[in-house]
Amino acid sequence: MNIGIIGSGGREHALCFKLQQSKIIDKIYCFPGNAGTNLIAKNIDIDVNNFENIKKISIEKKIDLIVVGPEQPLVNGIVDYFKNTDIKIFGPDKIASQLEGSKIFTKKLCKKYNIPTSKFEIFTDREKAINFLSNSNYPIVIKADGLAAGKGVYICNSKKESHEAVNEIFDGRFGKADCVLVEEFLKGEEMSYFIISDGETYKNFQTAQDHKRVGEGDTGKNTGGMGAYTPSRLINESLDKKINEKIIKPTLNGLKKLNSKYIGFLYVGLMIVSDEPFLIEFNVRMGDPECQTILPLINSDLGEIIISCCEKKLSTVKIEWSTKKSLCFVLCSKGYPDKYEKNVIIENLEKIKLTHNQFMFHAGTKFHENKFTAVGGRVLNIVTLSDDFKKCKNQALDIIKKIDWSKGFFRKDIGFKVIK
Repeated sequence: MNIGIIGSGGREHALCFKLQQSKIIDKIYCFPGNAGTNLIAKNIDIDVNNFENIKKISIEKKIDLIVVGPEQPLVNGIVDYFKNTDIKIFGPDKIASQLEGSKIFTKKLCKKYNIPTSKFEIFTDREKAINFLSNSNYPIVIKADGLAAGKGVYICNSKKESHEAVNEIFDGRFGKADCVLVEEFLKGEEMSYFIISDGETYKNFQTAQDHKRVGEGDTGKNTGGMGAYTPSRLINESLDKKINEKIIKPTLNGLKKLNSKYIGFLYVGLMIVSDEPFLIEFNVRMGDPECQTILPLINSDLGEIIISCCEKKLSTVKIEWSTKKSLCFVLCSKGYPDKYEKNVIIENLEKIKLTHNQFMFHAGTKFHENKFTAVGGRVLNIVTLSDDFKKCKNQALDIIKKIDWSKGFFRKDIGFKVIK
């Protein structure tokens, strides 16, 4: 079969890399892809939110299956658009995508089904929010309601910071804002937990630890993710059971009562407090860069797994995993997550030789005039597998040393909680 992958980041390159190994897949098209996907598939330059064009090209290229990488097309309803066509599409529908598209939708779902999460208040009025924050305990968390590319979360340590956050959100930094979410700050350790679902059943799809802050030691502004490792050091049998019983099952059942059966990957962002899980957020797709650390560990055929979800046959498929550890460093353009220079050449990238269990996934890259250029904030992902996280780190750093890109930077402390 022929498939189309929607998206242009490191997550989509990792999906493309793994799906090209599938015995049931012939050709892969990436909409629009990046310089890395272009090495192993065919890129088609297209707006990922132009569903009519995607459908037209999919028919023209005889695409049988579309795999949606990023959240925006899902929230905008691409799955609903393709429902009455002959093209299968992997991802949740518009109702289910509100889990990520609206943080307030998720909070109300948590309240209705007693899903453990932080205490919260919703404000539609700027002044009322600021008055509330003037009498609050700190730190406190403030969130934009809609999609914000991983950057719409503020952890505020003072009234001044919280007032600035509210003003930025209401002033439209993340698009038109009708409300703001104010949450209790939970003190614990974060964990990324993933499942894959066919709408009837679901299976675990590994755990990870993401490094969101731009600075070492988890300092500075939030980003889309500076690196990750798999599996999380926190996971154990007891915690796993709590996550499923208290959070995942009631969420999926709640969606069914809204006439939505969840199909696709689901990221469950958790804060673990004294071995108890609290929901921070949902993402209705694989995380980025967690996806890049997880997919190289699959020993099963990813194409068969995804098709089984589209056909509601996931229960018949066994997902087998490597027992190795995985670690990812994200190389970014200097200035990210704020302003950064674009169209910067990365020299000699094609000369870097990777050995078994070493991977380079492209994100914000293009191939222009026979040169790899950095066009985004997060640009390259270096992923290594080993029996030991420290070995993963050392191997990754050796690869990064060979990359000739003076305009780039990265966090050197990825995995610091599991590496002594």
